[in-house]
Amino acid sequence: MIPAWYPAAGCNWRVTALTETVCAVVPVYNNPLTLDKVVRGLQQHIGPVIIIDDGSDATTRTLVDELAAGDPSRIHVQHLPANRGKGAAVRAGLQHALKLGYSHALQVDADGQHDLGDIPKFLAGMRATPDALILGAPLFGDDIPAIRKHGRKLTRLMIALEAGTQKLPDAMCGFRLYPVAATCALRTLCARMCFDPEILIRAYWAGIPIQSVPTRVRYLSAGEGGVSHFRGVHDNLLNIALHTWLTLQAPLRWLLRPKTRKA
Repeated sequence: MIPAWYPAAGCNWRVTALTETVCAVVPVYNNPLTLDKVVRGLQQHIGPVIIIDDGSDATTRTLVDELAAGDPSRIHVQHLPANRGKGAAVRAGLQHALKLGYSHALQVDADGQHDLGDIPKFLAGMRATPDALILGAPLFGDDIPAIRKHGRKLTRLMIALEAGTQKLPDAMCGFRLYPVAATCALRTLCARMCFDPEILIRAYWAGIPIQSVPTRVRYLSAGEGGVSHFRGVHDNLLNIALHTWLTLQAPLRWLLRPKTRKA
């Protein structure tokens, strides 16, 4: 069996500064109040935007199509026929970016939580280390829900066990910059919220450099369009299953992890 971290055959996933082309990937599921602002904010720093509609309602689908119709040369849209989860939407966006020839993709959630003024930090990190997966290290205010705050602590513990190090950054932030070919070559199991921590661990096991940049995160009110699609019981069970499987694999992955590409 081919290891889950192993690059696809024939895939040259090293990136040089001379071949960088960057797009944004926005997975969206029923975020009609925030999507337009997110896309416009992105385009102040990155021209091309790939929107992956993850089986949204009619209002959001219409908005997505209107955005694409208003800027067809720079906004690319893919509608998934049914809701498959954030991980599946991000994976579809990265595959779309690969098909279009982009070397890097900046993932931004469509819920408006992220400070898009921090995008230059990600781009600077990319230019300094083109091979790296660059994650946002979230700076929270007092508006973070307590359950999110404590849940992240548990996730950090599991990530440390799976990676064999406490040096990896926050695994849950949906603001991150991927080297496209390297990420598409990784095989993942989780199609929903647990995709974010899984892809970090699998990238680390593959020897992809991991970096982080500080970025502010704000939790919006319902009136501002703030909405959570985290399904408490279902997604927590998926997280438990994923981290159990990754923890069982971890000792072998530490031994197999390439030594020539440091995090």
